Amino acid sequence: MEDFVVKEGRKLKCGFTTGSCATGAAKACAEMLLTDKTIAGIAIDTPKGIRLNLQVEDIIKQQGWVSCAVTKDAGDDPDVTHGIRIFARVEKIENGILIEGGEGVGRVTKKGLACAVGEAAINPVPRRMITEALMETALKYNYKGGFSVFISAENGEEVAKKTFNPRLGITGGISILGTSGIVEPMSEKALIDTIHVEINSRLAENQETLLISPGNYGRDFALKRFGLDLEKGIKCSNFIGETIDYSVYMNVKNILLIGHAGKLCKIAGGIMNTHSRTADCRCEIFTAHAALAGASGELIRRMMEAITTEEMDDILQEAGLAPKVYESMMSKIEYHLNQRAAGKTRVEVIMFTAQGSYYGTAGAGKLIEMLSRENTSS
Repeated sequence: MEDFVVKEGRKLKCGFTTGSCATGAAKACAEMLLTDKTIAGIAIDTPKGIRLNLQVEDIIKQQGWVSCAVTKDAGDDPDVTHGIRIFARVEKIENGILIEGGEGVGRVTKKGLACAVGEAAINPVPRRMITEALMETALKYNYKGGFSVFISAENGEEVAKKTFNPRLGITGGISILGTSGIVEPMSEKALIDTIHVEINSRLAENQETLLISPGNYGRDFALKRFGLDLEKGIKCSNFIGETIDYSVYMNVKNILLIGHAGKLCKIAGGIMNTHSRTADCRCEIFTAHAALAGASGELIRRMMEAITTEEMDDILQEAGLAPKVYESMMSKIEYHLNQRAAGKTRVEVIMFTAQGSYYGTAGAGKLIEMLSRENTSS
């Protein structure tokens, strides 16, 4: 691809999705099937409006069917499916276009995903892309019949172990994905879409209370302290605001957010994307609440010069101000989360420190009980 995006002062190359690979391979197979010619490349139109010229590889032509592959190029995005070959095998049928998944393409086992339980994990947009590309090819050569399409992925089962698929209940391989056909490097949208899928999956299992944490620290703490398994919850990374927004949209009743003070303290300042590139006001927030708790000028200066959350916590513990500061901070965290949820979803919070102490909103204990019962019954 020749398209680029600029992020953090760097020019980064875009790539194309597994859905675009599958579409290109299927279209190339149909072209060769209808013309009996061998082709080295194929052009497809993506939903984003970008036309891709894809190289066609590993061509096999037999009586009645053709198979070929397109190699996934993720550009400068750290995508685990970069370099994987997506194969299509196409044959003529009487009418219609049937799309099925073969080796290396996952199979859906849980409700709440874009594909029905039992279906191959080929998402709706790639299915539409394949269908439209084959219809275009049939029209081009005045072919009145239909096509049967099998999509497979080289080493797909092994690669899928590095993705969210095992958590989502997709077994046996990768998913054929892509809503735009294009991969943007370090795409926040891809991460947010994954969070949405996880929420949908939990709701399909009739969960009324969602356990959410930014990452592994929260997972380990939740399991060790409360016996809550975050593998049955949702990792929201830095996208706390986006996670709440989608939960409200999906009418989620309750959220329990568990996280380290280094992340969650930012919410006390109204910061809902906690990545340090977006905002890093930890010292300012801790210091402001220390001042409200009666800290001396010298202690406030030390707080502002602290480098880590752990160092600030040590200073507060030493001065005997930690409980008052964290209670003050939790009050603002609760305020900003309730503002974000607009009263439509109940959000409770547990914030913990590296030393193992923790502080929670008034209703957090009740949600822990509810989640414990759900975990026991599931």
